Amino acid sequence: MKVALLHYWLTNIRGGEKVFLELCNIFPEADIYTHVISSEIKKTHLQGRKVFTSYINSLPCSERLYKCYMPLMPAATANFKLDNYDLIISSESGPIKGIKKPEGVRHLCYCHTPMRYIWDMFDDYFKYAPWYKKIAMLLFKKYLRYCDIKSAESVNDFIANSNFVKERIRRVYNRDSRVIYPPVNVDYFGEEVLNLKEKYYLLAGELVKYKRPDIAIEAFNRSGKRLIVAGIGEELIALKAAANTNISFVGRASDRKLRKLYSNAQALVFPGIEDFGIVPVEAQATGTPVIAYGAGGALETVIADKTGLFFFSPEADALCNAIEEFESKQNFFSKSVIREHSVKFSTERFRAEIFSLISAQ
Repeated sequence: MKVALLHYWLTNIRGGEKVFLELCNIFPEADIYTHVISSEIKKTHLQGRKVFTSYINSLPCSERLYKCYMPLMPAATANFKLDNYDLIISSESGPIKGIKKPEGVRHLCYCHTPMRYIWDMFDDYFKYAPWYKKIAMLLFKKYLRYCDIKSAESVNDFIANSNFVKERIRRVYNRDSRVIYPPVNVDYFGEEVLNLKEKYYLLAGELVKYKRPDIAIEAFNRSGKRLIVAGIGEELIALKAAANTNISFVGRASDRKLRKLYSNAQALVFPGIEDFGIVPVEAQATGTPVIAYGAGGALETVIADKTGLFFFSPEADALCNAIEEFESKQNFFSKSVIREHSVKFSTERFRAEIFSLISAQ
């Protein structure tokens, strides 16, 4: 088959991009379509691949301001020429699935989530946006929602990255979907490293508002327990300013450094609502338990009292109580059991399920 792979934008390597890069590994001859790509990603991850971008890529500061061009993306997506393909797979949580699908060509959409900016989390983004972005959000909300719903018509089969997202797809697009969990490199993170279990907790991932890193900072300010924060993002400066000296920031961490941080931590702290959440699975692959907010994808990746604990109120007090509960039960968590659970989310399993879906025509 001649395959086209589509991703909304390739400017950073986050969870959605990790899924897309695995799709690129599965289909090494596939052509790639995206609105914007950074030169670094093209050089490091997609060297030698045919990559086609929309005109958004040539607009001023597109690598940094791509979200500002979102109202232009539905029309830009429709300009992609996809006539010569047997299979189209879109990796979606932005406007890329609204292609002009040639007749007789199958379009699979791996949906990380319907766009947060215009659906479930519109009010959250609007609340913290500067005044000029608020105006733009109000102006384009209805148009982007219309385009997003319309774009679902080109999709033959939806794939959801969790049951949490499966319900969103049903609610927003009125479509059923099959759940295929994202691929996590559990073999790499499961490799044996010196496991010291130092007296610290770990917060890892992108530091943005919706992931609620502020809850962790406030909780550890109160408890005085040691917290290491691995990651960067728009909230980094504010979080550093709010943090006491028992909280340290190590910036963006390589997989090798993350593996060591996961392995030696008492537990990973995961205070936000994620569509799936790769970080908790990586931590569990090292045998480290997770203390997570009990909502979203974490409910599918963490098993209460077996691979971690939940807290059910998005507040520092609830997280503090969960940490105290964890420390009273800490000796009951089995490293081998936690690691075994993570295999459910392996890269091999992802590949097998993708191939199974493709063959089921």
